[in-house]
Amino acid sequence: MTTSLYRLLAELWDVAPGLVEVAEEAEEATEDRRALWRERADRVFLRVLRAFQTVGVTESHLSGSTGYGYDDAGRAALEAVFTRVFDAEAALVRPQIVSGTHALSLCLRAAVEPGDGLVSGTGRPYDSLLPQVGELERSGVVYREVPLGPRGEVAPERVAGAVAEAARAARVALRPGGRPGGAPPRVGLFLQRSRGYELVPSRDLGLMERVIALARSAAEEEGVELVALVDNCYGEFVEDREPTAVGADLVGGSLIKNPGGGLAPTGGYVIGRGPLVERAAELLTAPGLGRHVGPTLGLGRLLLQGLFLAPRAVGAALAGATFAAAFLESLGLEVSPAWDEERTDIVQTVVLGSPEAVLAFARGVQAASPVDSTAVPVGAALPGYADAVVMAAGTFVQGSSIEVSLDAPLRSPYAAYLQGGLTEAHLKAAVVLGTAELERAGLLDVFAHHRPE
Repeated sequence: MTTSLYRLLAELWDVAPGLVEVAEEAEEATEDRRALWRERADRVFLRVLRAFQTVGVTESHLSGSTGYGYDDAGRAALEAVFTRVFDAEAALVRPQIVSGTHALSLCLRAAVEPGDGLVSGTGRPYDSLLPQVGELERSGVVYREVPLGPRGEVAPERVAGAVAEAARAARVALRPGGRPGGAPPRVGLFLQRSRGYELVPSRDLGLMERVIALARSAAEEEGVELVALVDNCYGEFVEDREPTAVGADLVGGSLIKNPGGGLAPTGGYVIGRGPLVERAAELLTAPGLGRHVGPTLGLGRLLLQGLFLAPRAVGAALAGATFAAAFLESLGLEVSPAWDEERTDIVQTVVLGSPEAVLAFARGVQAASPVDSTAVPVGAALPGYADAVVMAAGTFVQGSSIEVSLDAPLRSPYAAYLQGGLTEAHLKAAVVLGTAELERAGLLDVFAHHRPE
């Protein structure tokens, strides 16, 4: 977006000249950093393109199946492409997986059984996953949680220690019968890549690689099998690799986030080691049916084309978030990550400080939407979450987080979580309109003392 377009934005939406000037400065300051994300997106795109060609995707794969979905060649091609892109053994990519939480529930239940151990290495799981963890505990899974450090950091050595402790507890829990066939107990290690609704750093793949390696060594010393599973939501295609390339046994996520490229109307995925993916498939359908059923219902083209476009969509979202961080910080708002920091997901956090500011900012983001731009966001109960959540998202696909959207739980410190942008300009426009609404409401000046000299 050139500076002249910020002035056009001001004309079309009545934005104050002062905000335009700040936006122009942020545009100039972040030019090189935004180019970095576009270049990385191009590299990931070439990897995705080559996977399509290696699998041999043809026009016949773009149609779909109905009924049971037996022998769906398009579904097989879609899952083969995902398998190659993720450097994995197998993939389950289905419209019947309705959300990222659903995908992760399948991962958890595929990884551990009653008597096994489960460790959350990235602190308390996010709200909607807590019922899944609770159900596993009630079934007899030994659960341990490793708190984050004072700055929200993950401590690999503490995670390895918790894995060893869970392994010992699981051996005791399985006596006297043990697992069927005399197999050793398992310990599932759950790692969340993104920050969730917490003001903590996201976790890059280098960190995850170290955590998984130490945890696996601890498990081997205790004579148990480690199954490392990663919540990959918001992180797909941000880095040059995926978690399955750094030791993860299972990853799960949603197709209406990064990997759907804005075209997938629904769906999710579970990717990783073959036997674990097959177990997840049986949990999704039924034992004995597994991956053999599940119609694609004519969605094959959208899912394949969405994956094809996903790297560029992610690159645009990252470039837009980089601008957003610089622009919002220049106005005295606390942001995370900073515009010049490394990123491992598409989420941009801004601390707004009060429920009134959250609602005002959300109104501006909603006003930038192509759909329902006149809607007024309010806090409301959301299944799986303890606090009311404000959502601004005039998206073509309900809940799509690769399109511009905002989530904000109405709890202290009243932070908003921005993500998405199928075009770089869209997220830029959304954050400018969000701050314009703050200014109209008389809420922007409360941050004046934070403004840099």
